[in-house]
Amino acid sequence: METFTKLFGSLLVFVYHCFDRIVINGYLSGLSRPEQVAYFFRDVVGVPVIEKTVLSQRTEVYRNWVEAYAGNHKLPIEWAEKGVRKEDYVLPHLRRMVRWNAYGVYFIFKSMEQGATFRCSVPKFPTQDPNYRILAHQRSRFTHYYFYVRDQILGPMVIRVASFFPFQATYYLNGHSFMEQELNRRKAGFRKHDNAFLAADNVAHLQAAADRLSPELIRKHWTTGP
Repeated sequence: METFTKLFGSLLVFVYHCFDRIVINGYLSGLSRPEQVAYFFRDVVGVPVIEKTVLSQRTEVYRNWVEAYAGNHKLPIEWAEKGVRKEDYVLPHLRRMVRWNAYGVYFIFKSMEQGATFRCSVPKFPTQDPNYRILAHQRSRFTHYYFYVRDQILGPMVIRVASFFPFQATYYLNGHSFMEQELNRRKAGFRKHDNAFLAADNVAHLQAAADRLSPELIRKHWTTGP
């Protein structure tokens, strides 16, 4: 590409590049290892015996919070049906947010999927500490929540949160959605179909929007936000 640009750069009318799909994995670094989990429950929470019910209780609390959040904000919360494309299903709700010029969560999907969690077991042989339990990583199938969000800076995005401890999260962003938000803020004319820009009144504005998307912007605006 660099050689092509050197040879034919003077003949290029317009060039832009932008990440399309961006996936960010989020986790609680202080609760990613068994010994950290043991310290959290025993020394911070004050639970002497870490059993399956202790971890399940955290899941129940989080599930209740999600259900209450959906109810308080009058958000639809549904199980994802097999064979149904989630983005197509929630599109009418996103279009309603656009018409109302509203931002925030507009839909929540529930889905049974494989995820990382911990397994508790009693030691095979007696130990000096009768409350000692073995904690180990495992993958199992449980509920994950998909929060569909219309963000003022990044545009439409999805946050997937596991309902089991340690509640790992995945952020799905779209670079072209960010560019669309940028062009709308500049009141720049453009034509976009689905995820493709078909035309722009000022290509300089389109290029500037693509150039502004950076890891620093995402980190400052979202991953370290309130």
